[in-house]
Amino acid sequence: MKENQMDFKFTDEQLALKKAYQDFFREEMAKAPPAIAQGGDSIYDSDEAWEFNRYMSKRLVEKGWLTMAWPKEYGGLDASIMDQMIFSEVQASFGAPGVDVFGVKMFAPTLMLFASDEQKARLLPPISSAEVVYCQGWSEPDAGSDLATVQTLAVKDGDFYVINGQKLWTTGGHRADHMFALVRTDPNEKRSRGLSVFNIDMSIPGVEVRPIKFLNGAHIYNEVFLTDVRVHESELIGPEGEGWQLTRATMNFERSGIGGFVSAVKTIEALVSYMKTTKRGGKYLYEDSELRRRVAKLYAEAQAGLALCYRIGWNQETGGLAIAPHAASESKVYGSEVGQRLYNLGTEILGMLGPLSHSKWAKLNGKMIEGYQSILIATISAGTSEIQRNIIAWAGAELPRFK
Repeated sequence: MKENQMDFKFTDEQLALKKAYQDFFREEMAKAPPAIAQGGDSIYDSDEAWEFNRYMSKRLVEKGWLTMAWPKEYGGLDASIMDQMIFSEVQASFGAPGVDVFGVKMFAPTLMLFASDEQKARLLPPISSAEVVYCQGWSEPDAGSDLATVQTLAVKDGDFYVINGQKLWTTGGHRADHMFALVRTDPNEKRSRGLSVFNIDMSIPGVEVRPIKFLNGAHIYNEVFLTDVRVHESELIGPEGEGWQLTRATMNFERSGIGGFVSAVKTIEALVSYMKTTKRGGKYLYEDSELRRRVAKLYAEAQAGLALCYRIGWNQETGGLAIAPHAASESKVYGSEVGQRLYNLGTEILGMLGPLSHSKWAKLNGKMIEGYQSILIATISAGTSEIQRNIIAWAGAELPRFK
């Protein structure tokens, strides 16, 4: 690779590695229960899906792939971030679980950048060996996209902090062992000042998890109540009051993922196969030039998204983990909106059969309607598209901020 230029062509070694990943997931996913077929957050819903997710975590640890890009001293292989990106692409293409998004992909990189040596030695190995599972304690009833307004309060009491407050929309909180939480340690400061990050054991007294179930009964999200929770000062990550800096870095790790675009490509390919084998009005759907154009445009958008993700990975590899925030925001906002366009079009193409999922008449295993119903939140969760565009404007284009 030349300086400031990315080579999009894989090396022979990377191609061989990609094949090894594919062979592994092809064999393991043949054992997956039906409950795992929905992919994504469905692993948190049923016990069957969760058990298979934990099984896959252990298998990835055995292969050395769960945290391959980590330093060896923390349980990694010192592999390149590009090797990790290839792994993530293949994993997503098979819809395979096993990687704790919150612990492995978000909290652990934050620890590597900001934690003390003692904290790294204590907290990273259990994550790399899949002994613990994390959830994210960010959103609150009055603090979502405007995360800097969190009000959960931590008050110093000797060697401990006493935490009181409520977290909302906590994905997988009922399955997690620990939570990394953003809380306010200085109530006299406003917004992003006076915030701190804590590692909270979900089993200690005062932590209560209540389910927020979907209309279909699925249990993925939760609200978490913290009542006089005593957390030792050794669980404060980074300096007190500097939590916003840590959280912004964590946001970048969350949003530089590749899985969404891989899923989009696979869904488009399935849609194309449907169009080639389905007639309407005496003609195959693919013979409609307007439909072909719209599907081709979406495919090009998804491929562009994959290239953007690899670019982010390359920037991390050449410039360090602390990438520019606007790059991650570009991926997040673009990916969520591509997903919405895809499922809107896919449901339209299926026509009258599009809304069916649990029926013998359902097409594409009901994937389109399930995606159509869930994708609306994509431009809201993990930071709205409006917030992402602000970050792109301020940090990327260096436009002035207006108060």
